[in-house]
Amino acid sequence: MRGKIIGRKHSKGRKKMPNKSIVLFVAFLMLIQILLPVYAQNGQPKLGIRVKETLTIDGKVYKDLNGNGELDPYENWELTAEERAKDLISKMTLEEKAGLLLIPEFPNFAEGRLVLPNQHLEQGTRYFIFRETPTAAVIADYNNQLQEAAESSRLGIPVMIISNPRNHATSIQALSGVPGSAGQFSYWPNALGLAATRDLELIEEFAKLSAKEFRATGIRKLYGYSADVATDPLWSRIDETFGEHPALVSNIIWRIIKGYQGDVLNDDSVTTTVKHFPGGGARVKGQDPHFEEGQFNLYPTEDSLKTYHLPAFRAAIDAHTTSIMPYYAYPSNESAPQNLPWFSVNEQFEEVGFALNKSFINDYLRDELGFLGYVNSDTGAVLDKAWGALDLSEEERFAKALNAGTNIFSGATNPEPIIQAVKQGLVDEAIVNRSAEYLITEMMMLGLFEDPYVEPNKAEEVVNNPISQQKADEAHRKSIVLLKNNQLLPLTSDQLSEVKFYVEVFPGGENDVNTKRLKERMMAQNPNITIVDQLEEATHGFIWIMPSMNLFARSPITLEIGPDTEIENVDRIVEIQKTVPTITAIDFKNPWLIADLEPHSESLIATFGTKPEALMDVIFGRFNPVGKLPFTIPRNQEEVDQDVGDLPGFREGNSYIYVDENGNRYRYDFGLSFE
Repeated sequence: MRGKIIGRKHSKGRKKMPNKSIVLFVAFLMLIQILLPVYAQNGQPKLGIRVKETLTIDGKVYKDLNGNGELDPYENWELTAEERAKDLISKMTLEEKAGLLLIPEFPNFAEGRLVLPNQHLEQGTRYFIFRETPTAAVIADYNNQLQEAAESSRLGIPVMIISNPRNHATSIQALSGVPGSAGQFSYWPNALGLAATRDLELIEEFAKLSAKEFRATGIRKLYGYSADVATDPLWSRIDETFGEHPALVSNIIWRIIKGYQGDVLNDDSVTTTVKHFPGGGARVKGQDPHFEEGQFNLYPTEDSLKTYHLPAFRAAIDAHTTSIMPYYAYPSNESAPQNLPWFSVNEQFEEVGFALNKSFINDYLRDELGFLGYVNSDTGAVLDKAWGALDLSEEERFAKALNAGTNIFSGATNPEPIIQAVKQGLVDEAIVNRSAEYLITEMMMLGLFEDPYVEPNKAEEVVNNPISQQKADEAHRKSIVLLKNNQLLPLTSDQLSEVKFYVEVFPGGENDVNTKRLKERMMAQNPNITIVDQLEEATHGFIWIMPSMNLFARSPITLEIGPDTEIENVDRIVEIQKTVPTITAIDFKNPWLIADLEPHSESLIATFGTKPEALMDVIFGRFNPVGKLPFTIPRNQEEVDQDVGDLPGFREGNSYIYVDENGNRYRYDFGLSFE
């Protein structure tokens, strides 16, 4: 049905509309009208009522959201989302619609209570990004307080709480025991770890279970996941991606969206915002567009944009993602030909940030790729990070973005520039209406106008469900990649009586709290093992190296495991490896350079935000490793320096790939097992 609608839209002989994005929006609403089940078919929906009164008509109950004692179309759950949204938009002032198009930080709470009055709620803002990590019951309570305040407003428009992914941590954070603890969301390996499992059904199950946890707390919109393909090994956001292969990333993104949203948005869905269109991985020496020096995307390889970076977004569109987030960067005209329609006779691209770039949003994302959802800017993308448009006034920037096809603005708090842009004739109010209609329709499809409230006690039950963590633990085990094994692993129970482990975590040290925690968790899971405090007393070593790269360090120059990646004492690592047969685990946020560490390891393991218990299951033979590398590990710094930033590692030359002492090539998809 979806393809048929799009086909009619592009058929020959149809009268051409003056604004192609209007045509797309109409198609989007037609799709909703066809696919969205009308509540009347299923009888009376559950109504969450805290503030406003209800209306009973012919035995059916409706919320009187505007308090006028009459049943307005937008209050009538028997109508389609299209009819309801159009009616509500007609009742909103320009100021209220402009306020709706903003996403500020979450409102302030003091001693557990919402601080009122709240300027953002009063100006009509309803989308908020929530970044804190209290327990599920607290989040649910925050949601209910916000919804009560919103229900009290003139039109009773509910709140949409947004969050980045909440089910992941780093391995070093996992040692603290906080991820997956009581009241917290189930703890899964990070995105690279999910990719390493190669288990698409398990990944979709992850998304379904995570969506239940989001819904239970009142969070109904996800900023994620990243469809970026990790082509520049120096980029500090690789651990948010599913690796370097466009086919794998596409398959995972499709499954993630289906898991969170289902086939059609409804009151069981969490909407997804796939990022960062048209792909954030094409960097130059890792420089990120959060900063001026990384403000452009460069494509040195002909057709690399369509070949490697766009396929995952096509998959997201095919899965009906509700929204897509462009990246801050602009496309550089220093790029090789990308075989897209040129911006002008002399310029392949308009060098302006993607959120303000009509060629990429309305003309390509919507008209060419057929995206029917809405476009959500990245934080500050029309403010201090509006690269290529900072010479424009704020009113002009907002107008340019709206006219380009962006619909809602993350990080923006003041609706006045949008209001003035309309009044100055820079953007038509119909475009503001269209953006508002996307958002209102989304909330209606999610059932928020009927019942936005959740139960804090139930939220705790959902996130503490042991079945969810059992599935997560399965993913942890499957995510572990065995890179090298000189007949050392597995260490079976009959061998352990003769084994004395020396254990150390880096960064940290022999007396560091993380080393102590790892020892404690090893002993808790394996009471019969012996751990010694002195290296000279040991028969075996186990070290876990956890390098990191800070996005806000701005200019990453190396992937060497050392001080630049927060590992100060590499000499100590080598000393341990040379003294006793050593199991070396490395947590990979990036494809680290390992030439100084691999040769001295008897066993080398890659982890990706992994639980210690899962790692123990592999080491002690309770689980045969199945994980595969989600990216290629480079041979040395020289190869990294020569890396082509728009190509995945498996497309680089053979000299790029690290080869261990046994002749194994650590290319994408490599991984050993015990068999």
